[in-house]
This record gives sequence, structure tokens and C-alpha cells, in this order.
Amino acid sequence: MGSSTKKKKEKKKDFQKPKFKVGKTQPKASNHTDTSFKSKGEYSIRELGPATHTVAAIVMGQQSLSTTAPDAIQQFKHNLSLASSSRSDKQRRDALSYLTSQLSQTPPINPVGTHAILAKLLPLISDSSTPVRSQLLKLLRTLPEDEVKHSTEHAIMFVRAGMTHLSADISNDALSIMEWLLEVADDEMVTCPGGWVKTLSTFCAMMGWSLSTAKSSWSSAARSGVRAKDASTQARQISALANFLRAGLKQEGTIQNNDTALLEALYTVSRTPNAFEYLNLVGAQRDEESEMYQSRESRQQIFYRKFLTAMTKYVEQAKGEGGATGRAASLLDQVLVEGMGDYEVSTAMDTQDLLDLW
Repeated sequence: MGSSTKKKKEKKKDFQKPKFKVGKTQPKASNHTDTSFKSKGEYSIRELGPATHTVAAIVMGQQSLSTTAPDAIQQFKHNLSLASSSRSDKQRRDALSYLTSQLSQTPPINPVGTHAILAKLLPLISDSSTPVRSQLLKLLRTLPEDEVKHSTEHAIMFVRAGMTHLSADISNDALSIMEWLLEVADDEMVTCPGGWVKTLSTFCAMMGWSLSTAKSSWSSAARSGVRAKDASTQARQISALANFLRAGLKQEGTIQNNDTALLEALYTVSRTPNAFEYLNLVGAQRDEESEMYQSRESRQQIFYRKFLTAMTKYVEQAKGEGGATGRAASLLDQVLVEGMGDYEVSTAMDTQDLLDLW
């Protein structure tokens, strides 16, 4: 009986028309995520919560998908922009590292030129991040020396700003940039507008060496610096000053005493940009600090009149402290003797008297 009824139901089922449900979909799992994309570069992500069944949507507009990566030139310009303008210390450091790797290749990849790189990155001399400043020095050492020389005047302004910074770490790193400049462009540094007198004044301000009170109360003025300095920092500053003075007071090369050499010196056109800048034919009138001191004698003269007396007294005091400071001061004293030993004081006085009368 039961078996017969079961067979009838199965046979009837074969002739039944299936009923399809319209407008309903199969329920999705509670952790389902829809990753469908919208047109015109937009896409959305929708997630259904397991308890509240709320819908969260994130829509990214104007996003382009491309299978080709940007070329090396665009990547270089992008990283240069990041290094100079990013607010993240890590991004600035990583961008500088990328630029350093590109400039270190053979041949180097530099689509913007050395002048543009320096204009963008020199403000980082006073950057608050120590890794950024360290990476900046590595990048600067990869630049070609011949091209750096044309931007020396621009570079020394940022170096002077870093030297007088309130942070001792930034000031010391600025001295490292100065030492690099002395290696690649020492003559351009001491002869550019403001490169000699302004830089010497910056050194004195950094170390607390007062020029105005040097004749009266110089012993107490040496301790009135911008910040307290330990022995190693003071020794570092004195050593950097000795290197700078050595570059400015070194003996100049002599011209061969023959007619051919004389004619070449008189009539050869200089290949350096703005070869007659020292004449200051155009532009604002320069003062004594911003003047260009092209010859060793002119640098000796202004150094004797403004710095030598005060600096000699401060050096003697530093030598009495001993240790690293005393050794650095002894080196500076030797540089002063070699650089100013052959200077004729009487000539300097006569010249100055004539200038005062004029």
C-alpha cells in the first residue's frame, strides 16, 4: 500500500511544472565583500555586517588603472618634489635616497640639472630630521663639481643659515655641508658676493666671538654664544673655521714670466658665467660685507681690519683650555700665521686712510 502511493507521487512529480521565484536572490554569507568596479575609473567596496546588516561604502573617484609604470624622468621629478615638500620625514629621506641612487649611476640620471636640484634641496640643510640631513649630504657628494661651482653663492647662504641655527645638530651638519663646498668649490666660496666677510661674521656669531667688544671685555664675551657648547662641538667649529681661512688666505698661483702667458692672461675670454660680476655693473650696490674679494691681498686686508685682532685673542684663550679645543685652536693659530705672516700692515693702513679721506 505504502509502496504504491510512493510510486504514484514520484510519477506525478515528473509532470509537474517547476515554479521559479522572481525578484529574490540567494542570501549571502555574513562576511561577504563585494569588490565590483564602477565605470570611469571609480570603484566601491560594500560590506554587510553580521549583526546589524548595515552597509559601508568607500568610493574612490577619478582613479586610473594603467599597465605601464611612469618613466624614469617622471619618477625623478616626483621624488624631487617629495624630497622638497613632503611633510613626512620618512618620505623626504626615501626620496633623497632614490635621487642619490639615480645620480650615482653611470651615466647619472638627472633630467632637471644640478642647479635645479640645489635650488630645491638646499633648504633641507636646516631640516629638523637628522636622517634627512645625512642623506642630503650623500646626495650632494654625487653632484658634478664643475656644475656645483656655478651655484656656490646660492649654497653658501643656506649654509650660513644652518650654522647659526639654535639646534647644535643642525649647526654641525651645516659645517659638514661647508666642508663639502670647500672640497669642490673653495675659490668660488671665498670670492663670491658675501662669501668672505659674511661667512667670517657667521663663524664669529656661531662661536660667540664678539667683534665689537673684543678690545675691552673679550675674555667674558667668548662665553656669550647662542647656546652652550661642549668641547667637541667647539673643537669642530674651530677646525671648520681653520679650513675656511686656509682656503681664503692660501697663496695664489703665479703666472709664468713670458710674453705668451701674459698675452693669454690679458686677452683670453673667460668661460665662466658672468665673468665680470666683480665689477658690479648692474644690480644693487654692495656693502662691505656683500662685496666680492677676488684677490688674496684684498681678503687679507679686510680680515686684518675687521677680524684679526679679536680672533687672535679668542684663539689664545681656546688654546689655554687644552684637549680637543686646544688642539683645534693651535691648528687655527698656525693657519693665521701662514696666511697673514707676509701681509704688510703699513700698506693696509695707508690704503684705509686714503679710503677714509675719499
